[in-house]
Amino acid sequence: MATQAEFAALLDRFTTAAEAGDGEGLAACFTPDGIYHDYIYGDHQGRAEIAHMLADLFHRDATDYRWRFFDPVCNGDLGYAWSLSAFTSTVPEFKGKEVLIDGMSRFRLKDGLIADYAESVNGGIPMVQLGVAPARMEKVLRKWSGWLHERPEVKDFLARRIGA
Repeated sequence: MATQAEFAALLDRFTTAAEAGDGEGLAACFTPDGIYHDYIYGDHQGRAEIAHMLADLFHRDATDYRWRFFDPVCNGDLGYAWSLSAFTSTVPEFKGKEVLIDGMSRFRLKDGLIADYAESVNGGIPMVQLGVAPARMEKVLRKWSGWLHERPEVKDFLARRIGA
């Protein structure tokens, strides 16, 4: 069970590693079988995959990366925090475009580490900042909508009667 102070310190380690492109440092914030649900790069399970996602995917596609969490709240095994992140795209078709993202994150904690990380952002805002074509944005948003509807907890929620 993590305390509020321990959770805040974990978030500082998380963002320091993320900003530095330190995949091993970010992965060390997770349990050995931890899962990082990224809204762009998908799910990554285990420290090796999480390290790869940060170092070899995200930092391949972005530079000048900044990320900070604010207002963290923790009840021992579950934490939430609001975040701001910013980067400059290095993807050839969007090279040099600056992006600012506002999001909320959920952290399921185990033994003081992250067992499951998920983020919720309005992904349309970064796509507008990048200049993604409307037809491509629609395709991506439809894919994300499908992912949302396929999650077990969403299916359970939708199956629940109103007022039950």
